Parts: sequence; C-alpha cells; structure tokens
Amino acid sequence: MRVIRWAFLLLLAASPALAVNDPADQLPDPAQEARAREIGRELRCMVCQNQSIEDSDADLARDLRKLVRERVAAGESDAAVREHLHQRYGDFVLLRPPLNGVTWPLWAAPALALGGGLAAILLVRRRAAPVPATPLSEQERARLAALDDEEPRAG
Repeated sequence: MRVIRWAFLLLLAASPALAVNDPADQLPDPAQEARAREIGRELRCMVCQNQSIEDSDADLARDLRKLVRERVAAGESDAAVREHLHQRYGDFVLLRPPLNGVTWPLWAAPALALGGGLAAILLVRRRAAPVPATPLSEQERARLAALDDEEPRAG
C-alpha cells in the first residue's frame, strides 16, 4: 500500500513537468522554443490562475502553448504574440498586467496592505503606550502619608 501511495505522489509531482516537455509540442528550432517558453512564462493559465501556461498541465494551457508556438514559428515578435493573447483573453491572461484604470487596485494592493499593516501596528503601540504619571495632589499626598504612618497589621 505504501508503494502505491509513493508512486501516486511521484506521478502527481511529475505531471506538470511531463505536460510541458511533451516533444510533440516543442518547436524544432531551439531558439524559437526558448522564445516560446519565455513568452509562456509571462502568460497565466486561466484554469489554474496561479501558474504560467508553461507550468500548467491544464488542457487550456496546452492549447495556449501550441498557439504561442505557432505564432513564434510564423515569425511574429514576442510582443506581437503577447498582444494577440492579450487582445483575445484580456488583462487576466498576463501574469504582469498593465497599469490602467481597471488594474490599478491590483498594483496598489501591496502598498495599501503595507500601509494598513503599519497603521494597525501604530494604533496598537499607541494604545499600549504607558500613560504618563501625573503629580499627586496635596490631598493624595496627605492620604499616602497617613497610610505610611499606620502600622502594618498581621494577617
């Protein structure tokens, strides 16, 4: 039973690598293949969402890899291939989307999160700061002196 579990885990770990290195999907020219892989690393798999199309084993990612390789083989520039996919699928397909009116919250989120965290830390520190001591009034001093004069009682 242990052997089956280990084999299953190894198969799961290797599946993305096997999908990307499929020789049938690779271009015969190593320079074009390297360009296609570089472009693919900048494009998001819309199924996995947190992986590039080069890292994903989803069917859609495989189709996008083929499309990228077809366009690279046809002689298109890297920018033209990215622009084609951007036009077809929108900002979401880019792992580094452009800064515009729609994506500015995405770009501002890290700064806003950092600012919010710093504000929270400052508020907590301010609340935890010791209150400065105020001098005792004459009445309080008299009461304290009276307490000091009393003899301690045995408990």
